[in-house]
This record gives sequence, structure tokens and C-alpha cells, in this order.
Amino acid sequence: MLKGDITQAPVDAIVNAANPSLLGGGGVDGAIHRAAGPQLLKACQAVEAKNGIRCPTGQARITTAGKLKARHVIHTVGPRYHIDPTPEQLLSLAYKNSLELAQLYQCRSIAFPAISCGVYGYPINEAAEIAVSTCQHSSFKHLNIYFYLFQQTTFDAWERLVP
Repeated sequence: MLKGDITQAPVDAIVNAANPSLLGGGGVDGAIHRAAGPQLLKACQAVEAKNGIRCPTGQARITTAGKLKARHVIHTVGPRYHIDPTPEQLLSLAYKNSLELAQLYQCRSIAFPAISCGVYGYPINEAAEIAVSTCQHSSFKHLNIYFYLFQQTTFDAWERLVP
């Protein structure tokens, strides 16, 4: 677990807390798109869309990483806390589906941000519990999993849970 900039993570896959269009946005999504350059936007545009949605909430998609140190960007859409039904289940699925894609693409290391904790309004302590418990599942024990957390309050919430 690190306090810092996920775009600098020296890992096989960086997870992007994306919106359903995958075409960039604010927060970590915007930072990843800016750091990766226009190649990432082109890769996202190549993902099949249905009614403008390339990645439904709780699911994950993988693309190349453009100028990032990582080989892949795994885009996942977390739940909007006060809007989406069953936000706990959807947040857990966002982490689980990202980890499964990393395994499928033979990644050994993956970096996560605090999915849904920005404008999507997920309470940080609840999100930390879901993230850590999902990532600690035995089926992901061979992956080196890192959390890159930008704000001190978010870092503190995760630090209490990570052994």
C-alpha cells in the first residue's frame, strides 16, 4: 500500500476507476488518461460499446497502457453509492473482475486506486473493507496487489486493514 500517484506504478496492470464510457473523466480516470496519452483513448474507443456503455458497473475491461510504465490498464466501473442498487456487491465485483482479468493476462502485479471513493461517494472506511477483503481472497494470492492512495484520509483507512 502506497500513498502516491498510481500513474507511476511499476506494475503489470494499473486499475482505472473509470466511467461506463471509458473515454476519460475526472479524478484518477483523468490522471491515467493524461499520463497514458492519446493511445489510451484510442484503445478505449476500440472497446465495443452498447448505447455508449463500454463497461457496465461492476465489470472490467483491459486495454494497452499507452505511455504508462504498466503493460495494461484495467478499467472498472465502481458503483455510485447513493444511486446504484447493492453497492457493496458491485464494488466487490469491480475488484474481483479486475483481478480475474489480471490473471487472465498473466499479470504478476496490479495497482488499485480507491474505486468509487471520489465523486461516486462511497464511504472510505466501507470501501476499504470491501477492497481489502476481496483482494485477500486465496484465489488471488499469487498476485502482488498494491493500493495507490492519493489522499491521507484514504491511505489511513486502508492502512488500518492491511496487515
